[in-house]
Amino acid sequence: MENSNNKMSLHEIFSLYEDSASHEQIRDRLLSGGRVTGPNMIVMICSIAIASVGLNMNATSVIIGAMLISPLMGSILAMAYGSVSADLPLTERHSIGFVFQVAVSIIVATIYFWLSPVKEATPEIIARTNPTIFDVIVAVFGGIAGIIGQTRKDKANNIVPGVAIATALMPPLCACGYSIANGNFHMLGGAAYLFLLNAYFIFTSAAVILSLLKIPRVQELTEKQWRRKKRAMVRNTLIIIIPSLVLAFTVFN
Repeated sequence: MENSNNKMSLHEIFSLYEDSASHEQIRDRLLSGGRVTGPNMIVMICSIAIASVGLNMNATSVIIGAMLISPLMGSILAMAYGSVSADLPLTERHSIGFVFQVAVSIIVATIYFWLSPVKEATPEIIARTNPTIFDVIVAVFGGIAGIIGQTRKDKANNIVPGVAIATALMPPLCACGYSIANGNFHMLGGAAYLFLLNAYFIFTSAAVILSLLKIPRVQELTEKQWRRKKRAMVRNTLIIIIPSLVLAFTVFN
């Protein structure tokens, strides 16, 4: 009996349903956070400009400030919600918005670094061009923490800023802009890969937690369709994660 009670208490301690918001609240919160609007884009441009200056001047505090105001996390969580709810039009809409945000960010960063008189790659820039498996670990746990914070009855406002700092979505985009402006395509590949790692594993972690929360689906997929979807996720994860393992092995050997 004692063991049974201990098991029950552990289950309650780690339950995702404790203090979980309603499905309607979760939907409204995540989708509103992923909307691409005029104010949203202005904040995005401010964020990428601040981050670019921080990287260019090797100013860590400035980079942290830029990550705190970036709205990119909202778009990733909205895409995860659309995917889990099997709402293809919703997923496509937020995916297009996310790609647009990324494109604008890279363009702004490229213009800044093209105009900047400081052309040397600072340590902060270089650090965003050498991703490894450790960046994957940060993105996974950051994504889990971020979506849990967003799905509570009382939204945990202190979690998402922390996740934004830890997973660092904006600096790799700035490093992409620096690489394009200075014609360094080796650095461009590393920076783009770091951004892809962060975005993909935040998305995947959020999708797993939303699935566990049993987010309602707008359409029921057949068992065959779900198997195909799971296989695609496993395949994509392996494709994306393997280079980071190789890079980590290269760095530490």
